[in-house]
Amino acid sequence: MPTRRRPHALPREPRQRLIAAALALAAEKGWRRIAMSDIAAAAEVPLAEAYRLFRSKFALLLAFRRDIDEAVLAGGVPSANDPVHDRLFEVLMRRFEALKAHRPALRAILRDSLGTPAPIKALPGLLRSMSWMLAAAGIPNAGCRGRLASKLLAALYFSVFPAFFRDESPDLGITMSLLDRRLRQAEALFTSLGPGLSGLRKSRV
Repeated sequence: MPTRRRPHALPREPRQRLIAAALALAAEKGWRRIAMSDIAAAAEVPLAEAYRLFRSKFALLLAFRRDIDEAVLAGGVPSANDPVHDRLFEVLMRRFEALKAHRPALRAILRDSLGTPAPIKALPGLLRSMSWMLAAAGIPNAGCRGRLASKLLAALYFSVFPAFFRDESPDLGITMSLLDRRLRQAEALFTSLGPGLSGLRKSRV
């Protein structure tokens, strides 16, 4: 009887094992073609425990997003003396660096999610993540202006993904260049949101 091939070395914790297995299987087979039972088998986690941890593939993706948020936030808050442009650049590049190893899986997930309700369902979580990214950059994220800033940052962030997916440079130089350009293009919009964000233009040398 052939043995089941493990996607790659898995973490010890069941939660992390499931996330790692899901990403590996998505990259190998596509997101639509795998079920939670496939993920549990690849992770070598009992199905009942997989159910207890994640009721669906969507719930698993939410957990992965939170892990990326935590990885970015662990980097701390850049100096308040730095221009807002530089702080946002540093925080978003931390995020792209955290996602770098998972690009094949992310391509498959985004491709297979087109035409489904998944992107709409994921939008509130993405906006919460972007609100935390603003906080990580030391930028006010409360109230109506904070919500608008989160939406602007989410649009800016996603506009860089095509370059990120094709960027094979060791330092993600193509991604950095486009992110820098997008932040500069967004200066006027960020500035219009109030004093807390006006430094994107005024404080940059």
